[in-house]
Formats: sequence, structure tokens, C-alpha cells
Amino acid sequence: MPLALYLLALAVFAMGTSEFMLAGLVPDIAAGLDVSVGTAGLLTSAFAAGMILGAPLMAAFARRWPARASLLGCLVLFAACHVVAAVTPVFSVLFATRVVAAVANAGFLAVALSTATRLVAPDQKGRALAVLLSGTTLATVAGVPAGALLGAALGWRATFWAVALLCVPAALGIAHGVRPGTRETSDRPGPSLATEIAQLRAPRLLAAMSLGALVNGGTFAAFTFLASIVTGVAGLAEVWVSLALVLFGAGSFVGVTVAGRLSDRHPRLTIGVATPVLLLGWVSVALLADRAVPLLVLVFLQGALAFAVGSSLIARVLYAASGAPTMGGSYATVALNIGAAAGPAIGAATLSSHGDLGPVWVAAALTGVALLAMVPSLRRVTETTVSS
Repeated sequence: MPLALYLLALAVFAMGTSEFMLAGLVPDIAAGLDVSVGTAGLLTSAFAAGMILGAPLMAAFARRWPARASLLGCLVLFAACHVVAAVTPVFSVLFATRVVAAVANAGFLAVALSTATRLVAPDQKGRALAVLLSGTTLATVAGVPAGALLGAALGWRATFWAVALLCVPAALGIAHGVRPGTRETSDRPGPSLATEIAQLRAPRLLAAMSLGALVNGGTFAAFTFLASIVTGVAGLAEVWVSLALVLFGAGSFVGVTVAGRLSDRHPRLTIGVATPVLLLGWVSVALLADRAVPLLVLVFLQGALAFAVGSSLIARVLYAASGAPTMGGSYATVALNIGAAAGPAIGAATLSSHGDLGPVWVAAALTGVALLAMVPSLRRVTETTVSS
């Protein structure tokens, strides 16, 4: 894999830390800004909503810009939002910074996804995606738990400052690692924006996006409220939240890595086997969450399964959108974040009626719907043909 791909993953690490860190900070943010835990949890949905809107808009706006300029511009805006978030005493301002930061993140990820798939052979999209998303999974292994510990020691605002500082080496890496010319495309003119948008009518692309959104929605529904499950249901001390985040992140890294090796050549087997096991895992979490050891083991396993299935489905989005070379990355980003917005919002709505385990049952329900929808569409979604 080319060095530029790993430099993009470094920036994704910084952004992934920000996206996932709220799982360990929601109770502290709620107390610090005098809002409910459910309201604070909506910050995750705000971030995902910003990415849903930002990915196609930013990709369309900057589709003819050089990749390096687009990536650096998005990263600088992202860092600035975290500086504002670190100093504001008002929840609505914090909410707004999450939306704007998400738009910047979406623009970055949409360009990075498209760039990453052009840096490798046409039949290696899954592996390229695995390298890029390893930045996110490593964020859950190291960045998010470190943020939770930093928040516990110095307050949640310190974590936002830390993310802003993480953007500095990421920006330097991109400035030196991504060549300043045009995007990695051939000399032939690419398809028009209208042609790329028309790809959204393809049943194969719509099916892959829908399945990815459902699975990711379940993942984020449970993950966003993991801190409350660890401390409220299992009755563990707050320090165990960081361990749970490390376990989930380690599992997600394993899942993405293994799926990256398998999903290009055996997508039907990878998705078809892992998805029902993922469903059983969410049900097991809901039933065993009051027992510390089984809960922590399941957190690791669910991280692996959720990211193996999710990354495989997003790879299928990129295969299906190969006729949209500049917008395909935004379609994958939208699919990821429709789920990331809806999952926590639905999960928050269940807290009052089903307690801290409500979001886990939401995860099981969304995964179950994906499994049912997958039965008639798996063959179409996992077609191995690659458009030119």
C-alpha cells in the first residue's frame, strides 16, 4: 500500500478520535453544561447529520480542486471547530461546532475515500478502505480511551483541545505526502456531476448504502451510550469505561483488518456469515450487560463484528459507485452517517422507557432489519464486477 494512504489514515485517526470520543464523555458533558444524558448523546447525531449533508455538498463543490488543497482546507476548519468547542459554555454552540466540524470531516473523508481507491489497483478497494479506516479503529483503541482518561483528569474540554492538536501532525503529513497536482486520475476527462449523481439510481448502489446505514446505525446506537452501560448497568467504576473503549477499538481494528483481506475476494461469505453473528451478539449484550466479564468480552467481539460487516458493506458501496469517481466517496460517507445519526437518536429516545439498555436493543433491531433486507439483495450487493 502506498505511503500517501497511511498519511490519510493519520488524519482519519484525528477525526475518528473526535467522532467517537463522546462515548466516554457524554455523562460529563451533560453534567458540565446542565443538560440530560439523552440530550448530550444527540451530539453524536449532530455530528453524523453534518456528515450526511456535508459529504455530497463538499465533494461536489471541490470535485475539481486538487486533492491536497481540499484535504488541508477541511482539516484546518475541523481543528478550528474544536478550539471553539473547548471554550464555549453554551450547549447550543457546542452542538453547532459538532455540525460544522462534521461537514469538514465529511468533505475530508469523501475526498480521502475517492483518493485512496485511486491509489491502488481496481480490485483492491477493500484493502485500501481497510487501511484508511484503520485510522478510525486505532482512534477507538488509543485516541478515544486516552480522551476519556484526559477528560476524567482535566475535564471534557481538555479532550477537545487534544483533538485540535492532533490535527497539526496530520496536516503536516498530508502537506508533504499528497502530491500538489490534481487528483489521482487519468488524463481523460471524468464523468459530469449529473452523470455521477445519476449513479444513485442504481439498485446495487442503493442496496449497499441501505445495508451499510442499518448496520452502522446499530453500532452507533449502542456505542454512543457505552459509558452509561458500563457504569450504570454493569455497576463498574468510571475508569472501566476507558478499558471498554479500548476493547471495542481493538475489536474494530481486528474486524476491519480481517474484512479488508477477505471482502474483496469473498464478500458474500464475509457479510453473510458475520451479520447474523453480529445480531446474536447485540442480543447477548442486552441480556448479559449486568455481568462485568461477559460484557467486556462481548464489547470486544461486537467491535470486531460491527466493523467487519460495516467496512465490507462500505467497500461494496465503493465498488457499486465506481462510475462516480469523485462522488463515490461521498456516497459511502452518507451511508455510514445516516446510520450514525439515526442510531443514537433512536437510542436516546428509548432511554426513558427501557433504561440504559434501550440503545442496545435498538442495535439488535436495526441489525435484524439489515439481515432481513440482506437475504434478497446479498447476491446483487456482492457482485464482483468493477466498472471502468
